[in-house]
Amino acid sequence: MPTDIRAKLSNLNSSAQKARLVIDLVRGKEVLEALDILAFTPNKAAVPVQKLIRSAIANAEENFGVARDELYIHQIYADEAPTRKWRRFGARGRFKPILRRRSHVTVVLREIE
Repeated sequence: MPTDIRAKLSNLNSSAQKARLVIDLVRGKEVLEALDILAFTPNKAAVPVQKLIRSAIANAEENFGVARDELYIHQIYADEAPTRKWRRFGARGRFKPILRRRSHVTVVLREIE
């Protein structure tokens, strides 16, 4: 049975919907190719996702002794985190709610067989 190497990023300051746009680009790719793709992706969520993948690679090398050339992204997904509710006051005594959404991103790496 293949070993799963995991890394998790909690409370990314980006909505899960926007994070999914970035992680869909790298799902199923080899890790070095994924890092190259993220380096040239202009989205705000690309930098933290790139950092997360680097962390997962470090976990693989340090804890499991797997070379980075032999890894690919088996699973990567973004879930919704708790939403911070904020308010801005509007005209005539009303207030406008602002939802500051966050997300949790999880990556699972596996060895190429």
